[in-house]
Parts: sequence; C-alpha cells; structure tokens
Amino acid sequence: MTTVFPPVARATRRMTLFLAALALLGLVSLARPAHADLTLDITRGNPQPIPIAIPSFQGDNPADGQLGADIAGVVSNDLERSGLFRPIDPAAFIQDPAALRPIPRFADWKLINAQALVVGNVSARPDGQTHVEFRLWDTTAGKMLTGVAYNSPAVNWRRFGHKIADQIYQRITGEGGYFDTRIVYISESGPNLRRIKRLAIMDQDGANNHLLTNGHSLVLTPRFSPTRQEITYLSYAQGTPRVFLFDILTGQNESLGDFPGMTFAPRFAPDGAGVIFSLSNGGGSEIFTMDLSTHHVNQITQTGAIDTSPCYSPDGKYITFNSDRGGTQQLYRMNADGSNIQRISFGTGRYATPVWSPRGDLIAFTKFVGGNFSIGVMAPDGSGERILTNGYLVEGPTWAPNGRVLMFFRQTTDDNGGRGGSTRLYSIDLTGANEREVITRQDASDPAWSPLLQ
Repeated sequence: MTTVFPPVARATRRMTLFLAALALLGLVSLARPAHADLTLDITRGNPQPIPIAIPSFQGDNPADGQLGADIAGVVSNDLERSGLFRPIDPAAFIQDPAALRPIPRFADWKLINAQALVVGNVSARPDGQTHVEFRLWDTTAGKMLTGVAYNSPAVNWRRFGHKIADQIYQRITGEGGYFDTRIVYISESGPNLRRIKRLAIMDQDGANNHLLTNGHSLVLTPRFSPTRQEITYLSYAQGTPRVFLFDILTGQNESLGDFPGMTFAPRFAPDGAGVIFSLSNGGGSEIFTMDLSTHHVNQITQTGAIDTSPCYSPDGKYITFNSDRGGTQQLYRMNADGSNIQRISFGTGRYATPVWSPRGDLIAFTKFVGGNFSIGVMAPDGSGERILTNGYLVEGPTWAPNGRVLMFFRQTTDDNGGRGGSTRLYSIDLTGANEREVITRQDASDPAWSPLLQ
C-alpha cells in the first residue's frame, strides 16, 4: 500500500512526497527536493559540524513518548559521533516539541542557531507494529529536506534510530550513511600470556554486544560477507589454524577445508561467493581462492615468499596483499588471476593488512616504522599516502560501508610484568581529526565492519 504525507504549504514548494515499502523494517522513503539549501561537503578539508536540533519524538501516550525519546537519543548520538553534526542541548529549545506539527516556527530554531531540525513521531498500531516517522527541516530556508516512515515491532527501536540517522547523514552530506551496521570483533580477556579470545558482535555504536563463541579455542581475523549474514574467521579449534564460516542467523559453523599447511587471513570476494586466504608453504605462504559452492581451490601466487593479507577491490578485478618478496614487507597489487603484480608502497618502514575501500578509491593499511605503528591510506596505485593515526600499536583497519570512516584497534603499553595494557577499538574519519573510542565490555581487537543491514 502506498501512503502519501500531506503536502506542507509553501514549506515544500510543490515537492512531491511518496512512501515506498522496503524489506524487513517496512521502510518508506520520501522524495527529496532537487536542490537543497543545507549541504555539507565532506570531501574537502575538515568541515565544521552542522548545529542540529533533535527533539524527542512525540507519542500519543507515555510509553510512546519514552520510546520517542530513546529513538531521538540514538539519532543524536550517531550524528554526533560522525563529527559532522553538533546536536544542540534540548535545554536551549524555545518551541515546545509537542507543537512542531505541521510546520515548525523556524524563527525559534534559528535563534538557537539550529541549521537543521528533526521532527519525529511515534505511535503504536492495532496490529502490534510501531509506526515511526520523521521530517528533516532546513530552518534557514524553511524547507523540508526529507522524511521517512517505518513500521516494525518496537523491539527494533535502535534500528529505527540508526536508519533515521543514515537518512539525515545522506541527505546533508550526499554520501551514504553507515549507522545501521554491525561490527564483528575479537573479545579479549585474561592475562597477556593466557589470553582468551572469543568472536563477538555488536552494533556499530557498541550496543547489543554479545559473544558468538565460548573461548575454548583461539579465534582470529573475523570478516563479514558483503552479501550475507556470514562471517569468515581463523580458528585453532582443531589444533591447527583453519578457516571457518559462521552463519550469524543460524549459528551454523563449518570448516572450509583441511589443508596441509596453516591457513591465514581469510576474506570474502565482493560477490560473497568465494573467499581468498593465504596458506603456508614451507618457509613462505601463497595466496589461494575458494569457491564456496564447490569448495574448488585455486592458487594465485607462486613465489616462495610470504604473501598474505589478500583483499579484493570492490569490483573484484584486483587484489592487494602484503609480501616480503622484495626483501621487506610491502604492499602489492595484482589482477584477480594473479597476473601483473606491482609494488605500490614505497615509503619508509614496513606495510601490512591492506584493505580496499568499498568506494574503490583508497587502500587502508598498517605501517611500522622505528617501533611505532600507524594507520594510513593511499590510492590503489600507491600515490597520495596519508597517515591518519599512530601509536604504540594500532592495527587492523576496516572500512565503514560508505568508505569515509575506518575502525581499528589500539593497544597501550604494559609494565615489565605484563600488566596494565589494554586493547580497544577506535573509529576515525578520513580527515584524521575525528578519532573516537568504541566502547566494548572487554578488551577488543580485529574489528570488521558489516555492510548496511537490510
């Protein structure tokens, strides 16, 4: 069924609004005007955050009102953490949020320097679903920029907030959002010499955190499928490192093969139909691919060197990896069939863990120089290298699905007795100016960012 929000006189200037049902959450989206007055170019320099007012979403009863406040809180936190928005303290609001419909008093919001205003409503439906809708207003132009409505059980309230934040982010920046996503990572506990490592998963903001494995076996390097709710990871469950596939929805876990050597660093192909990994071979390691439907294995490199940490380009045409074939650990790029291998890193130090951006325009990496680690990015040909952050140990970059934000883990130093150090997750944008800790219950490492949820 198609529903249309009533037109708003003059405020929308004949803007056509429509609602189109989407999967899972019953998402419905409103058309946006061809030209918006309020935009933010995040591709140049370090833009100033946009002041935005996000009052509690209004409801028909106290229960709806609390749910509306919770959803608005998720939206506010997501946008603030991006570093591109500055939510205004609700204590400064002049107009009562209950009086925002149908059209806000824009003068009241301009007085507190709110360049953008989010107006939302929550209501329980007779069928047990919860209806949530919002409108994003440009207060200076007095225009509605976009609006979205959702129908879903109230238990999905956090996803309501994440999806709304994604819509606002995309409408103002022109870039895809990344808030309705999850992170799989390694949860660490215990003393340094007897570390217990478990697979764990959480929302990108650290909520809904829970463990996927029991810690009886060491697990490493989890990676999300780009197309399904699956994870590939490395496990010592059978005494030797093996690549496993874990289905998040069913909990099913399967080994991808019993190879003669040790397998390392598995990642999915862009279409989710295969994986790429390295396999030890004598004193070195080579890169292999596997078709997940047939389990056919194909060897890509044959040098006798240590070739590892392979990662496909988003279009599947190329592979980046690190290798010591030239005498030191450097980054390389090759065609997907293993041909035309070219070195792309030429700076001082050693390079590792290359990860191609979902946009295809950059490769993130870890770099080690003089006892110090760094996270940086470079173009696929190796040009334009930039360091985003550094420290005693920073490692394991993973991209948000919009290619504008990275997550990694940072380890602090410990004392001579092996005590006092910590390992935590952080996010950082491509400017390097917005670095934030992602709170986890225990120490955490090896993050991997999911695609946007459906």
